[in-house]
Amino acid sequence: MAEGTIKRLTDKGFGFIATGTNEDMFFHSSNVEETSFDQLREGQAVTYVEGRGPKGPRAEQVRPA
Repeated sequence: MAEGTIKRLTDKGFGFIATGTNEDMFFHSSNVEETSFDQLREGQAVTYVEGRGPKGPRAEQVRPA
């Protein structure tokens, strides 16, 4: 699993993970596991699996680290 930190959360049910590269990883609230989207906070460490969505790369199986 890859690791990153939550960079930005929106009130529309998605967010972005800072991956340590120039590209942030998109994730949707439906891909959050072991907690709810509402309990996530910006700056929080998370683990995830890189997957593919209709618009490009996205984080799946997002979990608090």
